[in-house]
Amino acid sequence: MKNFIQLTINCDSTEAVEILIANLSELDFYAFEQVENTLLAFIKEEDFHEEKLKTNLPNFGTYTYTIIAEKNWNQEWESDFKPIVVNNFVGIRAGFHEPIKHVSYDIIITPKMSFGTGHHATTFLMIVLMEKIAFINKSVLDFGTGTGVLAILAEKMGAASVLAIDCDEWSINNTLENIETNECKNIIVDKRDNILGLSGVDIILANINLNVLQENAKELTGLVIKGSFLIISGFLVKDENEIISAFIKNGFIKKEMVQKEGWMALMLKKR
Repeated sequence: MKNFIQLTINCDSTEAVEILIANLSELDFYAFEQVENTLLAFIKEEDFHEEKLKTNLPNFGTYTYTIIAEKNWNQEWESDFKPIVVNNFVGIRAGFHEPIKHVSYDIIITPKMSFGTGHHATTFLMIVLMEKIAFINKSVLDFGTGTGVLAILAEKMGAASVLAIDCDEWSINNTLENIETNECKNIIVDKRDNILGLSGVDIILANINLNVLQENAKELTGLVIKGSFLIISGFLVKDENEIISAFIKNGFIKKEMVQKEGWMALMLKKR
């Protein structure tokens, strides 16, 4: 049975939380929960190296960490996980909840250690923007799929094919479980840490972080078919100009912007 480390860090601002998430992602932390200016970050116990953490994060003050057994994590999320409703468009719930009525799409998610339940503002915002475009008969790439919730929604909205990728094996297994639970048939899941060599698609969904989006702007441009859409999140409102600049110079135009709790999501269209 695997154990995990839960790192708890109190930050001075939402901006500091965003920077910290980016830095911790490079140290193999892969799941995050933000509660105001407190960040909970999760990593597999075998990947945790405290000396490396201290060396790379000298300016973030004190932190605490707790070892969490896999079975204890599952008990924790089951007791705390509350259904999410996005604009009467999508309901996200656990299997032990009653079906959510009066929504277009009812999605069942077992999040475990993966990021992307709808509780975080960025996932919520991605779903808000997904409602604004047509997925019927489209090909879709979900870059950094987490729990698979966005890939599942894309299929439910009529996508002909969805490729869901993530670099973490736990997320891949979690996505496969959630795909089966939601009886999806058109989603392919692939464990990979880059998008090189992939075929072009009609729509890309990328809820990751600022650094990864900037680093992959050119490659993402090459994958989106002309006239089609890229929906991105994982960055702060203050980063809007920086992220838009990275994609405009690579052939996109800004179509829609939404924000929540200091976070932002953008819909871009390929020129």
